[in-house]
Amino acid sequence: MYSIKKPNLFQSFLPILVLIGLLVLNVLRVFGDDALGGANQLALLLSAAVAIVVAISIGYKWEFIQQGIVKSIKSALPALIILLLIGALAGTWMLSGVVPAMIYYGLDILNPLFFLPATCIICSIVSIATGSSWTTAATVGIALIGIGGVLGFDKGLVAGAILSGAYFGDKMSPLSDTTNLAPAMAGTDLITHIKYMAYTTIPSIIIALVLFLIIGFTYSTTGNVEEVNALKLAISSKINITPWLFLVPLIVIGLIIKKVAAIPALFLGSVLGGIFAVIFQSDLIRNLSENSNFFYAAYEVVVNAMTTDIAIVTNNNLVNELLSSGGMKGMLNTIWLIICAMIFGGVMEKTGMLKTITKSIMIFAKSTGSLIATTATSCVVFNLTASDQYLAIVVPGRMFAKIYKKRGLHPKVLSRTLEDSGTVTSVLVPWNTCGAYHSTVLGVATGDYFMYCFFNILSPIMTMFFGFLNIKIAKLVKYEEK
Repeated sequence: MYSIKKPNLFQSFLPILVLIGLLVLNVLRVFGDDALGGANQLALLLSAAVAIVVAISIGYKWEFIQQGIVKSIKSALPALIILLLIGALAGTWMLSGVVPAMIYYGLDILNPLFFLPATCIICSIVSIATGSSWTTAATVGIALIGIGGVLGFDKGLVAGAILSGAYFGDKMSPLSDTTNLAPAMAGTDLITHIKYMAYTTIPSIIIALVLFLIIGFTYSTTGNVEEVNALKLAISSKINITPWLFLVPLIVIGLIIKKVAAIPALFLGSVLGGIFAVIFQSDLIRNLSENSNFFYAAYEVVVNAMTTDIAIVTNNNLVNELLSSGGMKGMLNTIWLIICAMIFGGVMEKTGMLKTITKSIMIFAKSTGSLIATTATSCVVFNLTASDQYLAIVVPGRMFAKIYKKRGLHPKVLSRTLEDSGTVTSVLVPWNTCGAYHSTVLGVATGDYFMYCFFNILSPIMTMFFGFLNIKIAKLVKYEEK
C-alpha cells in the first residue's frame, strides 16, 4: 500500500494555468492559425506532464495514472473513427457532386438578407431529425459554409449560425446522445427533460435568430447576381449537377433517423458518394486521373478523395477553394489534438484534480440561483479541462444530484442545467473534441466562430438568469404531491 494525498486547489489548478499560458503563447504570439499543426498538441502533453509530476509528488503511482489516460483515450475512440469517416465522406461527396449541388441550388434559394437565420433554422431541423450536431455540420454545414462564402459572408459568422442551429437541434432531439445522457445522470426521464429544457432553450434560439436577422440586414455582402451566376457556371462546367445527387445525404440522414449508428451510416455515406461519383461524374474522373482505363482511374480518384485530397480546378478561384477537401488525411491534426486532450483530461480526472476544482466552486452555491450557476460553471470547467462534453455532463451530474435533492429541487432542474452548459459550450473550446471536430469539418478556426455562436453563449447565461430570478424552477416536493 502507498499513501495518497488529495491534491489541493493550487496543485489542481497548476496544470491548467500552464496549459492556458502555453496556448496563449502559441496562438497569440508565435504560431497563430498554425498552432493546431502541433504546438497546441504539445501544450496539452506538457500540461499533462505537469499534472503527472504533481500527482506523483502526492503519492500516485504511474500505473494508476496510466489507467486514467488509457480509459480517457478509449472513450474518444468512436469520435476519432467518426472523424476519419467524415473526412472520407467529405471527399467523396465533393467528388460525386453532392456538396457542389447543394451549393449550386442553394445559391438560387437563399436570399443574402435572410441567409444567416435561414442557415440556423435549416441546421436546427437537420439536427433535430438526426440527433447529431456532428452529422449536421458534416452534411448541410459544409454546403452552407460554401454558399455563405459565395454570398460574401465571413466564414466565422456563417459557422456561428450553423453551430447555433446544430446545437439547438442536438439539445432538443430525443435521438441525441447528450439529451439522453443528461436526464439519466440527473435522475429524470427524457420527455420531462426535453419539455422543461424548452423554457430556457427556445428564448435562447429566438434571440440568436433575431441577432442573425439584424446582422443579415446590416451586413455588407460582396456577392451580386453576376458573380453568383459566374460561380454557378464555373461549378456546372466541371460537375454534372442533378437533383439525384441529393439521394446520398437523404439516405444517410434517413439511416440516422432510423437509429442506425453513426459509424456504419457515415461509412455507407462515403461509399455511396464514391459510387455516385462513378455514375454521374465520369468526365471529371477522367480529368483527375492519367490512367486510360476508366475502372482503374475511378478507383484511383475515389480512393484519393477518401484518403488524401480532392481538388476540382475551374477558371474561378473562389470555386476552386470551395471544391476541395482533405479526406481522411485532413483530419489527422484534429485526431492528434483530441488524443493529446484526452491524455490531459484523463490525468486530471483520475488524480482527482478536476474534483478538487469543482468542489472549490461549491462554496459559492448558497442560493438556488448560485447553485445553478455553480453547476453551469462546473460544466464549462470540465469542457475546458477534460476536453469532452460527456464528462462535462456525467461528472457534474453525479456530483450535484444529491445536492439538488437536498435543496428540494426537481432532478429536471439539474438535467436542464447540464445540457444548457455542458452540451453547448463544448464547441467553443478549441481542444475539446467538439471544438476540434467542428473547426476541422467547417474549415473555420474556433476563435473565428466563437463570438458568433450566439445560441451556445446564451444558453448557460439563460439557465443562470432563470435560476437567479427563480423562473420555472421546479420543486421536488410539489412534483411528489402531484
